[in-house]
Amino acid sequence: MAGLFLKHRGQGDRWIIGGLVCLGIWISMGAAAGLTLEELRRESNLTPQRFARFFSEFKYQFHAEVQEPEVFLSTASGDCDDYAVVAAMVLPEKGYHTRLIAVRMPGVTHVVCYVAEAKCYLDYNNRSYLIKTASADGTLRDVARKVAKSFDASWTSASEFVYTNGVKRLVATVAQTDKYTATPVVVGKPERQIVIDF
Repeated sequence: MAGLFLKHRGQGDRWIIGGLVCLGIWISMGAAAGLTLEELRRESNLTPQRFARFFSEFKYQFHAEVQEPEVFLSTASGDCDDYAVVAAMVLPEKGYHTRLIAVRMPGVTHVVCYVAEAKCYLDYNNRSYLIKTASADGTLRDVARKVAKSFDASWTSASEFVYTNGVKRLVATVAQTDKYTATPVVVGKPERQIVIDF
């Protein structure tokens, strides 16, 4: 196609040829240059909101297992646990405390990364919205309720886990019950009370 434009040497044709060449260079550079862990780690002032901006153009592609972070980043495609695991790897290096939370709903499990200092969670489904994080108080129940609401579903259980060297290790789980009240259960005498709430 560029050969056709070369036959016509008018001023407008040169501009079109230049534009096509630049577009071709930009496309080939974009295809070859994926986001890397090192680039994320070098990013100054990396907040949860800024972190999410890097992923706004990533495509959804389900994987039964968590992808290696380098594969997820270089292919710019993956699913919720790929995204959450990368957030849980990178944000603690910037001073944030993160928690991986899996929310089970009928027919689907969704993974998010809760960030304590920001009182929000990063959700792969929110990466392309203006507000890329969702606020939550940090309890498993609150995160589960809000994630389920975003799916227009009810949640059955929620688990916090850690992911290290390709292995998920369960930390805590809560189940949705009809008897649950929003008030935490308090056990013991006033001077030695234990509050039970995930």
